[in-house]
Amino acid sequence: MADQHAITSGQADLAAIDATPSETHTQAGFWTLLIGSIGVVYGDIGTSPLYAFREALATAKGDGIIEPIEVYGVTSLILWALTLIVTIKYVIILLRMDNKGEGGMLSLMALIRKAIGGGTVIFGCALLGAALFYGDAIITPAISVLSAVEGLKLVTPALDHYIVPITLTIIVMLFAVQSRGTGKVAAFFGPITVIWFIAMAVAAVPHIMNEPAVFMALNPYYAVNYLGHHGASGLVALGAVFLAVTGAEALFADLGHFGRRPIQVAWLAVVFPALILNYLGQAALILENPDAADNPFFLLVPEWGLLPMVLLATAATVIASQAVITGAYSISRQAVQLGLLPRLEARHTSESHSGQIYVPKINWLLLVGVILLVVLFRTSGALASAYGIAVTGTMMVTSLMAFIVLWRVWKWSLLASALVMLPFALIEGMFLVANLTKVFEGGYVPLLLAASLVILMRTWVKGTHILFEKTRKIDVPLVELVNMLEKSPPHQVKGTAVFLTSDPDTAPAALLHNLKHNKVLHEKNAILTVRNVDVPRVSDDERVKIEHVGDSFWRIQMTYGYMDTPNIPRGLAILRKQGFKFDIMATSFFLSRRSIRPATRSGMPLWQDKIFISLAKSASDATDFFQIPTGRVVEVGTQVTV
Repeated sequence: MADQHAITSGQADLAAIDATPSETHTQAGFWTLLIGSIGVVYGDIGTSPLYAFREALATAKGDGIIEPIEVYGVTSLILWALTLIVTIKYVIILLRMDNKGEGGMLSLMALIRKAIGGGTVIFGCALLGAALFYGDAIITPAISVLSAVEGLKLVTPALDHYIVPITLTIIVMLFAVQSRGTGKVAAFFGPITVIWFIAMAVAAVPHIMNEPAVFMALNPYYAVNYLGHHGASGLVALGAVFLAVTGAEALFADLGHFGRRPIQVAWLAVVFPALILNYLGQAALILENPDAADNPFFLLVPEWGLLPMVLLATAATVIASQAVITGAYSISRQAVQLGLLPRLEARHTSESHSGQIYVPKINWLLLVGVILLVVLFRTSGALASAYGIAVTGTMMVTSLMAFIVLWRVWKWSLLASALVMLPFALIEGMFLVANLTKVFEGGYVPLLLAASLVILMRTWVKGTHILFEKTRKIDVPLVELVNMLEKSPPHQVKGTAVFLTSDPDTAPAALLHNLKHNKVLHEKNAILTVRNVDVPRVSDDERVKIEHVGDSFWRIQMTYGYMDTPNIPRGLAILRKQGFKFDIMATSFFLSRRSIRPATRSGMPLWQDKIFISLAKSASDATDFFQIPTGRVVEVGTQVTV
């Protein structure tokens, strides 16, 4: 593992950082971003009508006949869940809690850490929330595409046996095109999703006109009445109702891809009205014909429109998966920059929008997870049990952290902060309890996945700390080494040597090995530390600091936000303005390649040591990660135990 500690964990004093937020959305037109956000951000929540109403009704119906009062109750629950959780909590409140333009769970953690420092509870919440979001990112493509392809059974039952193979083919194609970039994918997906929302709204209108009494479902009385009169079965139905709001967390995580205003306008002007009409239309259809409860979405359309609607739904569900996939990329990059995961390659896919990235390893790991779920569960109904827990758990963690942001970052009073966020936490708590009733039906999947990811991230954080402390004990203070070399200078060669290290106060291992084995010193030696801080981006004015520590030694610190992409040559170029002259073609970059072995006595159990070593080996090469010219790199091998 090449100098894994060249990136530190971001515990720096943030007072000196006054980064101007990047205007990432100025070069892309507002309407382009709005259409793109409909395709990417709202794809997930926009396909919930395919299965959410059906599953909620199936739970309410049980083995009996569904009554009109139950139809009103379920519809009212869905509409008010969309209003309270998505519209008010996410679109109105959380989208304003951006960290210099970036959203998501880890951005909230960064805001909190910047205001009040660290803390085990905050750190644990962020780990759990991020882990649950990955669960959402794996389940969403599986359940969305399956639910659409299952519509083929209504066209002809003979296609039933081909549902899973067709689903797997579509999913593989979806993940294969991710490397083309979010912008290109959104440009293609956006218009299709706009057509999808129009189609689902138009299909519902005739049924609403036939049963105008369905508008009574807008009255929250029916939602409260339903829960009050159905006891345990009402709680189970509540778990299915929550499927209607899946995708809200991805909405927040994708904030950096499109910006607040396009996302808000898209929801209020297009997505929310279309969803309301469609759910009301499905309710009206069942009031007309209770037998339609088995698949109310597709039965909204006349027989001649069934096949086109199935094809459009399939395209829309492929697009739905895009929201959580791009959200997973953003979360992964933030996790790497905050020291929660080893280095991962992140490719920028847009010149005008720095938030649009592609992370190859995450892409293919998600694909494997999605394929396994489709093969194991085989139907969207079976997967529905697993879906709710991942989403509700993530939302509850987000509500807790948003409360802390209101209280400690925005400086609201404790009472005002609680009055704003506590109602959401209580509602989501009810949904979580409802979904926990389905643990043994599939809900164990996101719980096991989240537990595994929390262990991985916790192991990485703990292991890097132990390794840092062990190597620090045997390191030589830099100033002491510089004084020794001034008294007894070795042979000096022309050029500049850059030594990467995580601790600017100690001599890098690569420098000591170079002196020991080559017995030479360059005429200019830069001890370079790359630090990450809890802001999304750092301006060039604050990027690099340099300090002269001896005749031929300089100490350089480069600072990057968690949404920045480290580029050491570009950072060094900034130094020319500060008087540090060097030629990149006469510069050598020295990296320590550490071979890690488990120690007999360690701060972690042996199984955790092995996990940490595996994670370290999987880290992207430091040369590529820091964008250093490969022909200018010298790697020095060392062995260390952890």
